[in-house]
Amino acid sequence: MSRENALNVLGTALMPCSYDPLTGWYRDGCCHTDAQDAGSHVICAKMTVEFLNFQMERGNDLITPRPEMRFKGLKPGDRWCVCALRWREAYEDGCAPPVVLECTHARALEYVLMEWLRAASTRDRTGGATNGR
Repeated sequence: MSRENALNVLGTALMPCSYDPLTGWYRDGCCHTDAQDAGSHVICAKMTVEFLNFQMERGNDLITPRPEMRFKGLKPGDRWCVCALRWREAYEDGCAPPVVLECTHARALEYVLMEWLRAASTRDRTGGATNGR
């Protein structure tokens, strides 16, 4: 499936997750993916302190800026395309961040159950990317 025709977990067109911070495997604001995306960065999640700390404890530092990787570091409230298995791990441990279904790639369903995503979905149904908080 091409990026132009990508679908979200609801079966509709994939909406952008965030332009600020600029997210996505392609750094295009969307949770697009391809065969080279070993982490499957397909779940659009709204960062929480709990999730950021949970990831840090596991060696996945999402807080420290890394300009050489076009990564400015995340803060609570930022939306970010996270790895499906990292989100699943957090879900199973009770600290998964909220997700934006309209911005979560359909491929996420290869790793997590739709009922989990629905249970963790944000109340904001506007979809679309954020431009800061």
